[in-house]
Amino acid sequence: MHVKAVTNALPWAAVLYVIFRLISSFLTTRRNAAKARDLGCEEPPVEKNRWPFGIDSVRRALAADRAQQFPADVLQRFQELGTYTYRYNILGSKNLRTADPKNIQAILATQFNDFDLGPTRRGNFLPMLGDGIFTSDGVYWKHSRAIMRPQFTRDQVSDLDLEETHVQNMMRAPEPSTTADGWIEKVDLLPYFFRLTLDSATQFLFGESVNSQLQSAAKSQGNDKSEESREAKFAQAFDTAQMALATRARFMDQYWLYDSWEFRQACGVVHEFVDHFVRLALSKDLRARQQPSPNEPYVFLEALAAETQDPLELRYQLLNLLLAGRDTTASHLGWVFYELSRDPERYKKLRDYILADFGPYDAPHEIIFARLKDCKYLRYVNDEALRLHPVMPFNARYTNKDTTLPCGGGKDGKAPVFVPKGSTCDYGVYVMHRRQDLLFGGKFNGGPRICIGQQFALTEASYVTVRLLQRFDRVEISDAHEVLRHNLTLTNCIANGDKVRMHAA
Repeated sequence: MHVKAVTNALPWAAVLYVIFRLISSFLTTRRNAAKARDLGCEEPPVEKNRWPFGIDSVRRALAADRAQQFPADVLQRFQELGTYTYRYNILGSKNLRTADPKNIQAILATQFNDFDLGPTRRGNFLPMLGDGIFTSDGVYWKHSRAIMRPQFTRDQVSDLDLEETHVQNMMRAPEPSTTADGWIEKVDLLPYFFRLTLDSATQFLFGESVNSQLQSAAKSQGNDKSEESREAKFAQAFDTAQMALATRARFMDQYWLYDSWEFRQACGVVHEFVDHFVRLALSKDLRARQQPSPNEPYVFLEALAAETQDPLELRYQLLNLLLAGRDTTASHLGWVFYELSRDPERYKKLRDYILADFGPYDAPHEIIFARLKDCKYLRYVNDEALRLHPVMPFNARYTNKDTTLPCGGGKDGKAPVFVPKGSTCDYGVYVMHRRQDLLFGGKFNGGPRICIGQQFALTEASYVTVRLLQRFDRVEISDAHEVLRHNLTLTNCIANGDKVRMHAA
């Protein structure tokens, strides 16, 4: 009898819940509208949906992902609406998207305290990246940044001796394909860049390189018949997990709708790989970590372990930085050489500057941090690649209070926009960088969350570019007519690869 009564009551409870949500939504909308009027705000355009809850918008985003055209699709949405700020609906969650520099400046800097990364990003990234600098807010984020900032001093990022070792490993890999007249007829540089940055990032972070380039070379030459290495499994799992996180992000608040055993298994492989190095660091004597010998090479993990001995904190902080250290630099190098290989005139111009400043490949002189920064044309090339192909083309913040953005509202787009607490604000620098009415500005997130590793990334990318242009006097794209595709996971990488032919100087 009791079970029957409960069963009969369930439909009524559901009806009452729906009524409650409708009334609550109506009252919230009314309150927000009144507050917006009081603040002099006006509504921005709204992206229209054909299906309820913006399901068609999700389908469009996923289709663009499959076609590897997600950045182009977002740009097209802005163009269809004829605005640089608009509201849109994803599975019932109402969001704001902007490519206006005033709004982006407010989100990142001038109104920084009104915005967090938010529960959606943290919840999505948590299975892989845990609590780290890219997933946390408030006190823990400040703690993470405080313990990491000292590790990125100029002395650490300007040590290029170890980088040369990894560059030489990269240079040797395609040598067997060189013809008698000095041409390497077909090579995809992108995998080389990812292996190079994995090797250098693990050297810097863990104190020993995984030497993925050497293992790949041994495999390709038939000298290694063993099963896939632990390092190769890690790299594959790292990519698999990132692809899953990117797909989950398309579902916004409902990221949990996309999950799989493959994703969870990939996260486990990634964690176990990093945990191995954490255990080694924690097994060292604490005094040795705090007062290393002056002759010992700098090891990020050991310096971090002197600040905290929590193995989970060390794991997740390292993973957050490994993501930045490998993927952002490799992706940027991919875009640099995509553009240079399509433009022989500018390739030659940059090479002339490099030879004048740094000498020939076999007898280089003073390729150091300060002189890399002073090479203006190299800096221009990096800046233009980052303008056209930012490694973080889209990002988002979550409002922790009712706030406003400076513009985007009204018919002319000049009125401020009211943004209620709990809203997601996407910002698209990929779109902003393509605006004809603007001059290109910053390359990395500004404000208090500005990238602490930016000098590390640019120094490594510049060094690799210098050494490649010293070594090869021509790098030409294999198929100049191939449609450009984006592999957009947590970073923006060229999906076409860098398929080129190169001529040794």
